[in-house]
Amino acid sequence: MNRNLGQSSLRRKRRSGDPMEDYDGLPAPVRKWVAEAALPWSVTSVRRIWSKSRAKGLSAEETLQSLAHAEARTLARDRQSTVFKLNSIT
Repeated sequence: MNRNLGQSSLRRKRRSGDPMEDYDGLPAPVRKWVAEAALPWSVTSVRRIWSKSRAKGLSAEETLQSLAHAEARTLARDRQSTVFKLNSIT
């Protein structure tokens, strides 16, 4: 089950339900963002960020920027973990 996830140190979670049906329920701009994302995002995580941002009154574009910022933070956390592991080996 390591197919499309690469060599990430980030924790993986099991999904319940039909992931494609959940994906199809996302707004079109979010589906486009997820399709181009660097990480394999869960629908639950994306929907949570989308809903919170929209509840704050952010526009769709600002909300997509929030998603990009969340992804950048996650990638930075993964990078730090990977560097730590590499330094521990040598």
